[in-house]
Amino acid sequence: MRIVIAGGHGQIALRLERLLSAGGHEVAGIIRRPEQGDDLRDAGAEPVILDLETASVEMVAAVLQGADAAVFAAGAGPGSSVERKDTVDRAAAVLFADAAERAGVRRYVVVSSMGADAAHPGDDVFDAYLRAKGAADDTVRARTALDWTILRPGSLTNDAGKGLVRLEVHTGPGMVPRDDVAAVLAELLDTPATAGLTLELISGSTPLSVAVKDVAGN
Repeated sequence: MRIVIAGGHGQIALRLERLLSAGGHEVAGIIRRPEQGDDLRDAGAEPVILDLETASVEMVAAVLQGADAAVFAAGAGPGSSVERKDTVDRAAAVLFADAAERAGVRRYVVVSSMGADAAHPGDDVFDAYLRAKGAADDTVRARTALDWTILRPGSLTNDAGKGLVRLEVHTGPGMVPRDDVAAVLAELLDTPATAGLTLELISGSTPLSVAVKDVAGN
């Protein structure tokens, strides 16, 4: 498959690019800064320079043309403002979904966050982040032209992945290594029967390939 990843220089995205390229897939990662390109090439991905905060739908659709799947893994990142939570975590996700529809890319996987909710209360930046992610997820879930899957990991760690997870509609809070998040994303891309599901992910006791098969089609 050819897979295009928005937010291609993110910690989860780089891990996913390595897994997908090692699996024989053709991977492209959208990044804002040219100096990030070598990191993507090292991960086996083709860097595409494009700013999702300023790009048009047509520009993004051109990148997605001919792709078999799209992954939205972009984020404003820690330390960013409330405004950028909206322009990246919400608006860029909507733009990427619009572009996928325009390019005819049906398979669409979103890296969201546990607790994402458009109606989440609170005035902190993290509250704004959860509202932005929730609003973006709601927009994606309304798309009948996309075979979407939304993954909502718990608290992320840089611990080495164990390949053992809990993947369900509702898991409750917990922690999960970024390694395992990337590995689950790769499995989801290879499991189209997970389309239409919003799934929470934390560390657990089930091998991740089994966990994905267990939720497929439910």
